[in-house]
Amino acid sequence: MTEPFYRYLMTLRNPEDHGTVANFANNAFHDHAFPKQATDYHELSEYLELNAGYLPSMSIFDEAYAMYQEARTRS
Repeated sequence: MTEPFYRYLMTLRNPEDHGTVANFANNAFHDHAFPKQATDYHELSEYLELNAGYLPSMSIFDEAYAMYQEARTRS
């Protein structure tokens, strides 16, 4: 079974790190409506485009999703 994107993203949380991906992860943690079981890029992208005012650029999501895919291929 594939690990959901949210679960991977939570491994990137770090309140001391002010990088864009860490900020995304920190903010997603507080987003109670985030699709926590999703693995599909398009489902996640659509949700974030419509609901994530905390994400200043979708390129941050693209970067995090690429990291997620890379981690999945190594598993």
